[in-house]
Amino acid sequence: MVVFAGQGDARRSMELLWRAGSEPRSAPGPKPALSVDLIVNAAIELADAEGMAALSMRAVGERLGRTAMALYTYVPSKTELIDLMCDQVFGDLRDDHELSGGWRPALLELAGDLWDFHLRHPWLLQVSYARPVLGPGEFRMQETVLRVLFATGLPAGQVRRLVGALLNVVRGAVQIAAESRLALKETGLSDEDWWRARTSALGELAPDLAERYPNVARLGEENSPPPPAGVSYLEHEARLSFDAGVAVLADGIEAAIACAPRSDTE
Repeated sequence: MVVFAGQGDARRSMELLWRAGSEPRSAPGPKPALSVDLIVNAAIELADAEGMAALSMRAVGERLGRTAMALYTYVPSKTELIDLMCDQVFGDLRDDHELSGGWRPALLELAGDLWDFHLRHPWLLQVSYARPVLGPGEFRMQETVLRVLFATGLPAGQVRRLVGALLNVVRGAVQIAAESRLALKETGLSDEDWWRARTSALGELAPDLAERYPNVARLGEENSPPPPAGVSYLEHEARLSFDAGVAVLADGIEAAIACAPRSDTE
């Protein structure tokens, strides 16, 4: 399922993201007052625990002990709520990566933070990059990434493309890890049990597999390190792919720096 942000009324959505309008006053009563922040935090907790499919205004209202109708006074619909959720979690990313040791260690640390961040909020992987939310949290995230990448000394045009390259490497690898966790939860079958059952059948049905697909067979010749305790095979492989992808990206940045024209004053 792919969700597109920015589908609500543009003006109202931007007012909510930037908290530009005054919040409605809660009706008097014994229950604690609602607020946009309270609703958004409850929605994030729900999505973190149960996934995007469980997210609805009614479910968030129940989490807060209110009806869905009570929420609409603050957030017009689920569409705007998703925008607010994305922007809120983006704003929680670290922005203090140390640059005194150079851009490369800072980049590797930033990439690792993005990996952990997406595993904490796997529902975010279902929200398309095609429509940004344009809120303060998203701009803060972009500023964090740009601060590290501009430390390379490369021009803005190249840095702009590197932002997309970095986020795509992270998102592509971490999505496999998140889906591995989800597959176990939804099917009750671990990666190891799934592979064991199918490779056993494959060996019987296609005994000449290695001869027919020699390059595929070569991948099995190298023994990968075993996954850490509690980490599935597929999540471990995704992490290895992530580490390799970020390292190659960093190597490419170093090559670009080496090829960049130097000013006469250098």
